[in-house]
Amino acid sequence: MIYISRQEHFNAAHKLYNPKWSEERNREVFGPCANTNWHGHNYDLIVTVKGEPDPETGFVVDLKALSDLLRTHITEQVDHKNLNLDVPFMAGQMASTENLAIAFWQIIERELPAITPAKLHCIKLYETPRNFVEYYGN
Repeated sequence: MIYISRQEHFNAAHKLYNPKWSEERNREVFGPCANTNWHGHNYDLIVTVKGEPDPETGFVVDLKALSDLLRTHITEQVDHKNLNLDVPFMAGQMASTENLAIAFWQIIERELPAITPAKLHCIKLYETPRNFVEYYGN
């Protein structure tokens, strides 16, 4: 089994805020991430797929095709957007990095069979150089 990864980058704004809570409770739980005027991050997304190399190409996945898939279905949808307001697949969800990673997984898992028989293994989503999530699916 070979594991191969592709990294993409995007910038996006969001706010962590639970409308069921008071302003005070939101500030207590989310701190500056509950800022009324939003805040932004420079995200890095690393997508890892796993499989056996194709005997004719030697590839588990064509990385150009994977990059195109990620740009079309992920980065073009979120780059320079407000995750709370501008991204349909995040509607009605808390725009946390955890929920964003789950949404990305669902999209990539749905689209990946069009370019490779390889399987999605892991998503790493860096919100900052020190804060990131890893998701391996259900």
